[in-house]
Amino acid sequence: MKLFRRLLIVVCVMVIVAISWPSPIDSIAVTPSRPLPFAGALAQNDALQSTKLFSLPAGERGGEDVARDTLGCLYTGTEQGNILRKCPYSGWETLVNTGGRPLGLHFDQQQNLIIADAVKGLLSMNPKAEITLLADQYQGQKLGVVDDVDIGADGTIYFSDASNRYALKDIVLDVLDGRPSGRLFAYRPDSKTLNLLADGFAFANGVAVAADQSYVLINETFTYRISKVWLTGDKAGKKEILLDALPAMPDGIARADNGTYWVAMYGLRPKLVDQVHDKPWLKNLLAKLPKALAPVPKPYGLIVQINADGEILQSLHDQAAVAIGEVTSVQAEADGLYLGTLHMDRIGKIAF
Repeated sequence: MKLFRRLLIVVCVMVIVAISWPSPIDSIAVTPSRPLPFAGALAQNDALQSTKLFSLPAGERGGEDVARDTLGCLYTGTEQGNILRKCPYSGWETLVNTGGRPLGLHFDQQQNLIIADAVKGLLSMNPKAEITLLADQYQGQKLGVVDDVDIGADGTIYFSDASNRYALKDIVLDVLDGRPSGRLFAYRPDSKTLNLLADGFAFANGVAVAADQSYVLINETFTYRISKVWLTGDKAGKKEILLDALPAMPDGIARADNGTYWVAMYGLRPKLVDQVHDKPWLKNLLAKLPKALAPVPKPYGLIVQINADGEILQSLHDQAAVAIGEVTSVQAEADGLYLGTLHMDRIGKIAF
């Protein structure tokens, strides 16, 4: 009995300390959208379980994005900061370590691999595997979490800065905070100039340029929607919502040759976050918990194809993440769709 009382006293003290201890955030109330049902084009299936898997080298995880060069070699960046390459009929090789966390990858016309690195900024790797820093600051302040990248027909590099309030390691705090701080930038290699195109995105993630170069699509992971930023015409500089109320968290997005877009869904909506999003005081308390106690979404594999009007055309699922889950990128190539993941020890391919 004495031991029980002592334990009770310890627990009470811990609760009092937790309540009185300052929270790392000062969150705001957010009203989540009501998710689209898993019906019609979003009907659940297990089509992704037929994914062909490419295991990463031992100890490597988190091939966030996949890019392919003109020789058919595959490239990905891992949690360890490595840029890996796998050419046809050969194994993986490590080309370079960025010293950060490479996320988005895209080849320019000169076959330089443009890298969105969450820690180091916007980088370029030439065919000799030499790294050059393109941009890591805007108006004298360091970029936050450089996340994804796409390249326009004129060579302009469009990339997302997911959050300028929290580092990648503090992503849970960014979710709970509720203040959109993501940005979309344009970097012009010829003049080496960096321009802010739009801001106020709820974790600005995947980026894709329209075929006619008139707009850029950008995924807002924490509000479960895809937004459009106009580049030309009367709406130039304005942003609007293309697709809202997704039932999962959109991560990467890439345009296919037929003008449609493939969207990678990291996972289903975190129900706990949606339930407490309108209660700042509760979110502030949750932010005090150790990271190990943070709710982790159940692994789920999902990619979605949409058209330029935001209409969902089809969806491919792996409900138990048997083959692949936590999908963060979908790169459409002539022979299929290449899939990256945030933490898994593999990347995948769905053949056409």
